[in-house]
Amino acid sequence: MLVLLMTGFNGVAQDTSTFKAQIALGVNKPSEDGFVQGFEAKSYNFPTVNLGLQYMFKQRWGAKLDYGFSRMSNEDSAQEFKLNFSRINIQAVYDASRIISFLPSGMGTFIHAGPGFSMVKPLGNYTQNDTSYFNVMAGVEFHYGLSDKLSLFLDASYINGFSKDFDPISNGFGSFNGNVLTLTVGASISLSGCYYCE
Repeated sequence: MLVLLMTGFNGVAQDTSTFKAQIALGVNKPSEDGFVQGFEAKSYNFPTVNLGLQYMFKQRWGAKLDYGFSRMSNEDSAQEFKLNFSRINIQAVYDASRIISFLPSGMGTFIHAGPGFSMVKPLGNYTQNDTSYFNVMAGVEFHYGLSDKLSLFLDASYINGFSKDFDPISNGFGSFNGNVLTLTVGASISLSGCYYCE
């Protein structure tokens, strides 16, 4: 679908407006060592939903506050469980479009990274095993501008968790304390007008 949209529109200047809202949907891949033995999750899980607000202080530099929600569930050979993995992060944003110049006209690249907090809420029989810990995440977004106010983007991000081992091990039944890779597709909508468009 993204390819059809990208080929169906003429390229326009990349949207680098001051204030933007973002929404994205995709999949997540949790690290295997974040689960206790017998409670492993699928390699890829759906959905992952990201919501964010981004503010560009300068033409190339900005910051964003974003919230992410991911669902994970057991692989076929593991004990049955589901859990909600949520995070909130504040990140620096850099418009790297001039550095990464091999992309077609109308496309742009943004790099983002920053600290945050992860919250894990097991469902079903293991609701007592909720946990939370600090994280740091980093990612890259490839944007395609449809207009001065709207762009579509593909985002790949890695969320590194700073958590302790489950002690006792039963605290990890149906829970998670590892790292997460996410791949999402979304839309970025200008809320302020395109003050920095080129």
